[in-house]
Amino acid sequence: MKLNRVWSSLKNMKIKSPKEFKIHQISAKMACEYNSYWHSRLPKIHWSNVVRNTHYVCYGAFIGLNCYAVGIWSSPVAQNRFKDGKQILELRRYAIKEEAPKFTASWMLGKMEKEIAAKFSDIKRLISYQDTEVHKGTIYKASNWVATNTTKNISWTTQNRKRNKEQATGDKIRWEKLINNQRR
Repeated sequence: MKLNRVWSSLKNMKIKSPKEFKIHQISAKMACEYNSYWHSRLPKIHWSNVVRNTHYVCYGAFIGLNCYAVGIWSSPVAQNRFKDGKQILELRRYAIKEEAPKFTASWMLGKMEKEIAAKFSDIKRLISYQDTEVHKGTIYKASNWVATNTTKNISWTTQNRKRNKEQATGDKIRWEKLINNQRR
């Protein structure tokens, strides 16, 4: 069943608070499909790029069978560049349906942090990258994450390895949050 058929029947449904949502773990395929509809900047991520990591998990915010937000987590893309890379989970994509209520992003982020802490005892830190061309980092600030690094955009394409056209070319801010009773 195509997701957009379900969405079109729900356009008049008004949700007042993200507290009405239930957070459920969902498949990477489903999360990537929702992401392709909702993500403003990075709609493309193939589910196989999620599941082939050391760790991964995807969540959806639902009312009944209707999803309004997804978070796609995996081991960091550049896991080998961190000394503790096997203990980090990266928020690879976070997409929220336009009809979702205000504060959905920070509310769901907090719920996902708790789910991840319960699911992965070996994960000690969460990271995410903010695209400075389109976001201000508000959800991370509201969720008590810490901005730890700003990097200039560098192309992933090299002389030896051609990549697909890049979806985002702005500078990035890395945000971090310690979990499992870790202290910063």
